Amino acid sequence: MAGSSTLFTLVLLAVNYISQVYGTSCPIVECWFVQEKPGRGGGFPAAMNQDKSLMYVRVSPDSTGAESPHKTPAGVDPTRIYRVTDPSGSLCSSSLHSPEGSVKKPQCEINPFLPQPSMVNWAAPLTRSGQSPIYLEADWFSASLKGLDDQLVLSSVMRAAKTTNDLNVILSVFSSSALVRSRLGVPVVLNCWFWKESSSPLSELGFAVEWRYQFRGAGRLVVAYDAKTDRLAESSEEGAELDISALHQTGNASLLLEEAQVRHTGTYICTIYLPYLLAQVAIDLEIVEPPSLSISPSPLPISFPGQTLTVQCEASGFSPLSLEFRWEFVGADGTVQSLGTGGMSGHRQASDGTFSQSSRLTLDLGKFDLGRGGEVTCVAVHPGGTRRTSTTLNIIGVSGPTIEDSMAMVAVALGLYGLIKLCSWMFSRSGSVATDSKEKKEK
Repeated sequence: MAGSSTLFTLVLLAVNYISQVYGTSCPIVECWFVQEKPGRGGGFPAAMNQDKSLMYVRVSPDSTGAESPHKTPAGVDPTRIYRVTDPSGSLCSSSLHSPEGSVKKPQCEINPFLPQPSMVNWAAPLTRSGQSPIYLEADWFSASLKGLDDQLVLSSVMRAAKTTNDLNVILSVFSSSALVRSRLGVPVVLNCWFWKESSSPLSELGFAVEWRYQFRGAGRLVVAYDAKTDRLAESSEEGAELDISALHQTGNASLLLEEAQVRHTGTYICTIYLPYLLAQVAIDLEIVEPPSLSISPSPLPISFPGQTLTVQCEASGFSPLSLEFRWEFVGADGTVQSLGTGGMSGHRQASDGTFSQSSRLTLDLGKFDLGRGGEVTCVAVHPGGTRRTSTTLNIIGVSGPTIEDSMAMVAVALGLYGLIKLCSWMFSRSGSVATDSKEKKEK
């Protein structure tokens, strides 16, 4: 079970999401209707048809929402215009509203959907009777949407009486973000919510939840839960939790990772099963940790004009691998001079999955005019942020003394003059004392 602080965070996310959903009128959603072309076979990849489509959404049959046009928009087949009733309000999210005049639009795809029993162990009990209800005898569709700026990912399963374009949402799964970024070692919440139509006979038969991980072709089960039998599936994943109480009470299927690690980077798929139905959303998780920098030697040895120095900068503990080095010199007057990129080493990967890399700078003091010295700075540019570290460079023997040098020389000269005067006075004083003593003895 997740801690109270995590539950509070999830509640805030839910409140924020609901305010987005119900704080705006329902949009007209432009979609692509995608289905296989008939007659394709023989083991070849199926050819697909894509037709422009529209969804006019409302939260109930009696509520105001986007109304169907009296005239069919240009380029849209009238049979691809759907009137959708979504009591959950998830299709009314503000992130599905494209700003007026903007060419940037939400992504939407509608597909025909075929209800069928699930084969995974944690969802199989939902259809164990093996008797398909008459309720399934209808036209079924699925809709997948992504809001503007990745603020929403949504998947809905919709039912329509045959030969009509009036669709009713039966199951919706949604997340407030398609991309989550996290630092290392902190708790991460991948939020996923679901809604099911309570009047549907399928809702009475229970549900199941599954979280899967995918990365570069490899996948694994993270956590799965059968709500009908109240059982968690066996999984080798450690530190991954569901809030079972919130799951039953509010449809909160969010995944909590107790401590973010590099191995968690990848795509997480939240799937909700109802008997014969499923809907899922995918959320990308990026672990972004900036590098720690060290520079050596520090400080640099006192140098002379024309000398060549070697400086090394080590970046460690960062993820992802993308990293750029550059070197700068900051003079005593604050001016910045580029010293180039240096020579990059190959990267090394630690046991925790983070990376290390170094840059070596060969600094020819005869090539660069660095005056009497300053700060040599290593700059590492990373998706997690830019980091800097510096070392001090002192150069002696530079021709043309500075004002500071001149003042120091004057001070030294005055000091020597005073010392000479003091010694002269002391010498003359001792001679005078000796003469007086001799005169007294003679008397």
